[in-house]
Amino acid sequence: MKRNLFKAAALAVGSAIAIASSPVIAQEAKSLDELLDMVKKGHVQDIREHRAREQRFINARSEQQSMLAEAKRTLANEEKRSAQLENTFEENETVITEKQRQLKERLGTLTELFGHLTSTAGDMRSNFSTSIISAQFPAREEFVTQLIDKMSGAEELPSIEEIERMWYEMQREMTESGRVVKFQTEVTTVDGKKEQQEVVRVGTFNLVNGDGNYLQYIPETGSVAVLARQPGGAYNSWAEDLSSASSGVTPFGVDPTGPKGGSYLAALIDSPTLVERWHQGGVVGYVITAVGVLAMLIAIWRLIVLGIEDMKVNKQLKSGTASDGNSLGRVLKVHEQNPNMDSETLELKLSEAILKETPRLERSLNLLKIIAAVAPLLGLLGTVTGMIITFQAITIFGAGDPKAMAGGISGALVTTVLGLIVAIPTVLMHTFVSGRAKKILHVLDEQSTGIIAEHTEGRAG
Repeated sequence: MKRNLFKAAALAVGSAIAIASSPVIAQEAKSLDELLDMVKKGHVQDIREHRAREQRFINARSEQQSMLAEAKRTLANEEKRSAQLENTFEENETVITEKQRQLKERLGTLTELFGHLTSTAGDMRSNFSTSIISAQFPAREEFVTQLIDKMSGAEELPSIEEIERMWYEMQREMTESGRVVKFQTEVTTVDGKKEQQEVVRVGTFNLVNGDGNYLQYIPETGSVAVLARQPGGAYNSWAEDLSSASSGVTPFGVDPTGPKGGSYLAALIDSPTLVERWHQGGVVGYVITAVGVLAMLIAIWRLIVLGIEDMKVNKQLKSGTASDGNSLGRVLKVHEQNPNMDSETLELKLSEAILKETPRLERSLNLLKIIAAVAPLLGLLGTVTGMIITFQAITIFGAGDPKAMAGGISGALVTTVLGLIVAIPTVLMHTFVSGRAKKILHVLDEQSTGIIAEHTEGRAG
């Protein structure tokens, strides 16, 4: 009996893993017999599951065989279809070759005609794309493009109507190039807004609006925009007069150098104004301008003062009484206050009075002379400084752009021009002011000499 119990225990230990993994065992065995019964049931269930899996595998294998057979049938059908398509392709190539031969035979001399049409249409499209007339007739470029595509495809011939329209568009381009017309179109303003405006087109040269602004035609977008910079001067007023005119002859600044604004108009627009050139002088230019303004103010002030003094001296010459309100009167007062003085002392007194009046009459003359001498030197300083900056830029970026280099040199020379502009008028104003002062001093010397002569004759008599 003990032996049987030992065998049962060994069997239970050997089957522990199977018992632990079996889904049939849901609770712990209370005895060895119950444990043995549970092991049997789990074994039977495992066999049943294994058989089910084997059956599913057999069914899947049968299905795979069916799918393989279907794939082989599909492959055979596609290979057959491919052979049919290859035959059809070869037949179509033969037909196309024959049709092309027939087309060539039927075209005959028309082939050369269509070649010329294609070439002419290409030239027309290139011309229409840049012509400002396209701003008034935008659909014509699209028509020419479609006609070129049609003739290039060699599948369809152009109709008589299309050939006649191409001739019409060519003739209209030549006719419109000699006309001045008004039409409505969308214009992009300087601030980016789009407005419907009445535009005047002058042949193939220029577009202007009612405000007197020159416009540009942008071929890429087929739009019209106001030029950011205008030529200024009388050109814009002429353009405004042309926009408001209905008939007759009106002066207008036409740019004959190109249909898109032209190089002459571009150069005129890109040319800096006087204010922009003045700003090119920089700090030195501002200093020269300030000095020039100071010199002009001083010169005007002294001319006014000396003019008033000259009138007072002339009035004093006609008066018999010396007045303290003018330089001559103050000199004459010396003689009236010292009638019995000897001639030598009186001469010294009069000379002293004239010397007192001289600084008042010659005031600021030296300052004008200094400004006239310093202004060109300041201009030269600005030019040298600008040249140094220009050559430093050339050293860094190279001299690949002559336009930029010329612009730098031109800006540097602005200060020299400003210096000369200040110096030349200042020299002239100094001459005028000095002449006025010397004229009054000459009158003072003349009158003092006359007083001394009269005083000497009186004492001698």
